[in-house]
Amino acid sequence: MAWIDVIDPDDATGDLKELYDTIAEQRGKVSNVLTVHSQNPAALKEHLDLYDAVLFGASPLSRADREAIAVVVSAANECDYCVRHHAEALQAYWQDEDRVHQLADDYTKLDALDDRLRTACAVAEKLTAAPGAMAEADVHALRDAGWSDRAVLDIVLVTSYFNFVNRITNGLGVEATEEEAAGYNY
Repeated sequence: MAWIDVIDPDDATGDLKELYDTIAEQRGKVSNVLTVHSQNPAALKEHLDLYDAVLFGASPLSRADREAIAVVVSAANECDYCVRHHAEALQAYWQDEDRVHQLADDYTKLDALDDRLRTACAVAEKLTAAPGAMAEADVHALRDAGWSDRAVLDIVLVTSYFNFVNRITNGLGVEATEEEAAGYNY
């Protein structure tokens, strides 16, 4: 499951148990990327707050938009765990497995992707692969595609969040199984 010891939800006590119980109530179960935080419940709580704000909070980006960006960023980072999880979430919205797989494989070859989301994915991929190459022109490209400044901020926040999580997952060897990656409340 991971390269460090984790505390299973069944074995948790105190603050960690409370966090796990809240996660299970909201999402249906506790994912491996969250149990890997079990040695530091305070960091888990802060991670959850950021996750909720960026992925579930009010935004001009739809939940599907945010999940698509998550898949593109995670694919660019070769984070199989997050690709699997967020492709599963995106499938709940798109209801098209081929389209979801193509997005993960190479979104630039996906015909069924509107220009707004294609531009957001391109900027997310650039911010992931070459953050020092970002320029004001990238913000202008997002605006020209029809995104508001609030949406631009949220695109950058979602991208940055998944770069953070991809590094936790890849850095600690967090794995997903078919059973673990499916069955969450989206």
